[in-house]
Amino acid sequence: MIRLDKFVKSITCGKGLKGIIMKKTVFITGATSGFGKACARRFANEGWRLILAARRNEKLQELQKELGKNEPVHIIMMDVRDRKAVQIATENLSDEFKNVDVLINNAGLALGLEPAHEADLDDWDIMVDTNIKGLMYCTRSLLPHMAARKQGHIINIGSVAGSWPYPGGNTYGATKAFVKQFSNNLRADLSGTQIRVTNIEPGMAESEFSIVRFGGDVDKAARVYEGMKPLTPDDIAEIVFWVASLPSHVNINSLEVMPTSQSWGPFAVQKNKNA
Repeated sequence: MIRLDKFVKSITCGKGLKGIIMKKTVFITGATSGFGKACARRFANEGWRLILAARRNEKLQELQKELGKNEPVHIIMMDVRDRKAVQIATENLSDEFKNVDVLINNAGLALGLEPAHEADLDDWDIMVDTNIKGLMYCTRSLLPHMAARKQGHIINIGSVAGSWPYPGGNTYGATKAFVKQFSNNLRADLSGTQIRVTNIEPGMAESEFSIVRFGGDVDKAARVYEGMKPLTPDDIAEIVFWVASLPSHVNINSLEVMPTSQSWGPFAVQKNKNA
């Protein structure tokens, strides 16, 4: 697991006192597995208030029980694809949680690895609705509050697939290219608001990602990582926390990270006179 230097998480006031910790609040979507779950644990370890959103209520309750012993944890059973549900959830946050300092748009998925002419259109719809629309709904619902306070940080979980195509990546890669460009345009729109925007772009990372992509086929998912050491959710959580913990005048626009064993390949060239 990557360990980066810890940054100051408290503001001091009063003579002779070491300081009073000013608790911050992080809102994490897709919080019950993978990167989201690892981020929840990482931020909880630093004393942040947590708002955890996901579709599986039982998993949310387990996480709340695990992480809520020392710090407040608010859970929301919510599908980010449901625009109304997102709006209601954010509008009804209690005073304790309403001032969100960091939104981590983590909810997302890939479905299938078939070439475009064989892909399932239903899978494409789900990826667009989750990876694009869900991210937009969550961002738009919290941005006005951040702008009013002139502080906040949107951290989007993109992918190297948004920059580098691969066979079978078709719609998934396109949705992550949207995340990349949306993040860039948010930075332009939010100039002067003091709101930071970061796009984290992981490469191969072993979590539930491939299990979901292959419809629950655990063996097929495991074969994706055979013979190499992939990134872990904890690696990404450490990076996300580092980015969020930098001084407020520092904005990491984008951060692409791959395991050492992953890189780029040569151009694919089909040598066929009739092609």
